[in-house]
Amino acid sequence: MITDPKIFDRYLNIIEVKPAEPSLELLKEIVKSHLEKIPFENISKLIYKQNGMNDIPDFAKYLDGIEKHNLGGTCYSLNYYLYLLLRYLGFNVKLCGADMHLPDVHLLSIVEIDYVEYIVDCGYGAPFIEPLPRNTSYDYEINFGDEKYILKPKNFDDTSRLEQYYKNELKHYYTVKPQARKLSEFKKVINDSYADDGLFMNNLLITRHSEDYSISLRNFMLTVIDKNKITQKKIEKDDIPEVVNAYFGIPSRLVKAAICSLSSLNNKGN
Repeated sequence: MITDPKIFDRYLNIIEVKPAEPSLELLKEIVKSHLEKIPFENISKLIYKQNGMNDIPDFAKYLDGIEKHNLGGTCYSLNYYLYLLLRYLGFNVKLCGADMHLPDVHLLSIVEIDYVEYIVDCGYGAPFIEPLPRNTSYDYEINFGDEKYILKPKNFDDTSRLEQYYKNELKHYYTVKPQARKLSEFKKVINDSYADDGLFMNNLLITRHSEDYSISLRNFMLTVIDKNKITQKKIEKDDIPEVVNAYFGIPSRLVKAAICSLSSLNNKGN
């Protein structure tokens, strides 16, 4: 397990958070800043595959991507390294798996503060600006533009279901399993995510969220949500590198190199 204070200081500097005693206020600050400053994106994943990788980057390489190229990652790197940071800061945190269409294809953290559990998920490409309380007896809702997310009360088996709706139609969900896990237990599913038919080997998704602003590029569709005002624009494939550079700061040359293998992009952009 990584314990070098220098790398965690570097991480904290990136998200502009000062270390302090673990508290709900500090956790909220970390989550909010993380979503604002580090995007969910699969540009880096496509490049890693081209370079022969089939795992998450090491900690230093992950931070290099953020600092030098405004990259981030998908759930495995985003949420794993965030878990390490929270553990380093002294939070009562555990790494957990979540089931989607297959078991354990999503990774997140559960943090306990004052006997209340919170789901911390900065790797879903969603506007989870605050930790999600897991102990409620009611549906916990997040409304953002045309999307709505509902965290249901815990199930009888202590799992939690998170649902995503688009224009009030259920589009996706995952089931959080509260058992503490190790990253090594996800090795196969991470390796499989690099397969030629993998979701992020055949689609492009980049998102960044703040409290009342969101920007995303899903294949050819650029969506900007500003205080729930939604603006959408279809992007031609040849223009994607410059658009990504303009809106996300990721170098055009990296984007161009990454998407050269994405000949089967969904032209509907969703």
